[in-house]
Amino acid sequence: MARLIAYRLALALPQLAAVSLVVFLLTYLIPGSPAAAILGTQANPESIAQLEAQLGLDQSPLVRLGEWFSGAVAGDLGTSIRSALPVTDLLLTRLPATLSLALGGMVVATVAGIGLGVLAGVRPGGPRDRVITAGTSVGLAVPEFWFGLILSLIFAVQLGWVPVIGYTPLTDDPAAWLRGLILPSIALGIGAAALIARQTRGAMAEALASRYVDTLTAAGVPRRRIIGYAFKNAMVPVLATMGITFRILFATSLVVEVVFAFPGIGNLLLTSVIGKDFPVVQGGVLIIAALVIAVNLLIDVGYGLLNPRVRPQ
Repeated sequence: MARLIAYRLALALPQLAAVSLVVFLLTYLIPGSPAAAILGTQANPESIAQLEAQLGLDQSPLVRLGEWFSGAVAGDLGTSIRSALPVTDLLLTRLPATLSLALGGMVVATVAGIGLGVLAGVRPGGPRDRVITAGTSVGLAVPEFWFGLILSLIFAVQLGWVPVIGYTPLTDDPAAWLRGLILPSIALGIGAAALIARQTRGAMAEALASRYVDTLTAAGVPRRRIIGYAFKNAMVPVLATMGITFRILFATSLVVEVVFAFPGIGNLLLTSVIGKDFPVVQGGVLIIAALVIAVNLLIDVGYGLLNPRVRPQ
């Protein structure tokens, strides 16, 4: 298992470098100059050129890329063009909200997805399976922002059980943090739960149709224990799906952050793209990529524990 972890960590660094390079190059495809965006429509070419020189935007792409890489290795992601604040500080301020939302969505997706998938998979083709399958189809088809708006309208506006928008840091008020996290987590996790439920349902049905289940049944092993054995085998492909699901959660968290006014990295990235604040965009994408790689490492470790054949020799 240690070899698997070392192998995945060795792959993480080139992956982060590749993501950084792609994002850095893509920022050049965004039309317009950040200096022109800051100065507004009344700026003349001379003032734009002067500000670009001050911000270092007049340097060649290779020089800027080299400076950014060397700074990133040292933990310095540059300075925001808009706010003149260190990008690292900006992202660290927003990171707790994004992590809270992503983990909340993952908890909802895992608990609901695996639970519903097992319920449907133990009796495939039955009434419960058909109802759950129809529900997962709705969960996959409807966008997260619509779920967020409907949940806010019912549970926040009409019933007043939870706040409509906003985020309270965990260190300020744990109860308020949890209340503010419930609706965004559900809205974010519904689509992922449907995906995991589909995978779990199929894996459970396949496991329960295996020959070893017939053998255990003929030997008089209780049905509950047989389902337990089948569940362990079914989790191998489900774990792979959860890795994909986490990447989807980060991609869709931007929309949910906007709907619920969450001060997370996704919201910051959106405003930074609009304002052409490229250092913040590059740093934010790098942080998200690092988080996704870290979670995938944990999932790979769990995958290796369940299936020794995937461990590197």
